[in-house]
Amino acid sequence: MKAFVINRYKGPLEAAEVPEPEVGEREVLVHVRAAGLNQLDEKIRTGEFKQILPYKFPLVLGHDVAGVVLRVGAKVQAFKPGDEVYGRPRKDSIGSFAERISVPEADLALKPVTISFEEAASLPLAALTAWQALIVRGNVQPGQRVLVHAGAGGVGSIAIQLAKHLGATVATTVSAANVDFARELGADTVVDYRNEDFEQRLSDYDLVLDSLGGENLKKSLRVLRPGGKAIGISGPPDPAFAREAGLNPVLRLAIAGLSAGIRRQAGKLGVSYEFMFMHASGEQLGQITPLVDEGIIRPVVGRILPFERTVQALQEIDKGGVRGKTVISAP
Repeated sequence: MKAFVINRYKGPLEAAEVPEPEVGEREVLVHVRAAGLNQLDEKIRTGEFKQILPYKFPLVLGHDVAGVVLRVGAKVQAFKPGDEVYGRPRKDSIGSFAERISVPEADLALKPVTISFEEAASLPLAALTAWQALIVRGNVQPGQRVLVHAGAGGVGSIAIQLAKHLGATVATTVSAANVDFARELGADTVVDYRNEDFEQRLSDYDLVLDSLGGENLKKSLRVLRPGGKAIGISGPPDPAFAREAGLNPVLRLAIAGLSAGIRRQAGKLGVSYEFMFMHASGEQLGQITPLVDEGIIRPVVGRILPFERTVQALQEIDKGGVRGKTVISAP
């Protein structure tokens, strides 16, 4: 079957013929109708995560999928051929830049019926990241104040909507061109990051979801109330992540060093910092599905390209300027 693969770190994404995926007894073979693009795909290609996500080559990239079930393993109970599904395959099962993919049953959910395959493929990684940050890690409650950075991006656009659904007061940072768009998503306070300093406008926030890192993360700590929390999804990773990932002692020590400065700064301010690397969960996607069908969360797809232009799509992912997600539409 046709797929798009890399043959080494920092190598180009290339079209190739690859073997049909094997379907385990608890796996589901999906005909890929659409695949979402993520920064994670490019970071894996460049080798940025090779210490914590080591892969063998050739590697089919792609972390978001929406499609139709073709066949199920002997012990699969939740799905049958013909079902329309979506999901974010776990790290050992990625590969949605292909005509077909075998996905663990536990990583899939039935696709929302009110949206297209392309819209569904934009959701899994972004929506699960928002869910796990705001609900699982952040325990956001009605009346709390939440800052979501990069509110026009894939994760940010979903996080704003979810935070509002949870009853939070939401602030976000976007470019001037996306100020009105962010308000439409539900943001109460919108900061044009190119012309305004969010640290000067915001204070006493309960939670910050930071997707930018660096100086932006340091400033985010200073807008939190005492006891508040910053959750970073672009780093630096912290010791808790290293333990959960089962990394070796040398890597654990290195990772502790990477985040020592930001954790020390957080401690001095009386706040906390956590790194979060989202995990696959069909169960959580199943809870997100009705929110989509009820119109509480709407997918934001800024660009759709045909399957044969997957290489171009990944090459352009760092250029930015796309609201929400870029999605590949398969035949």
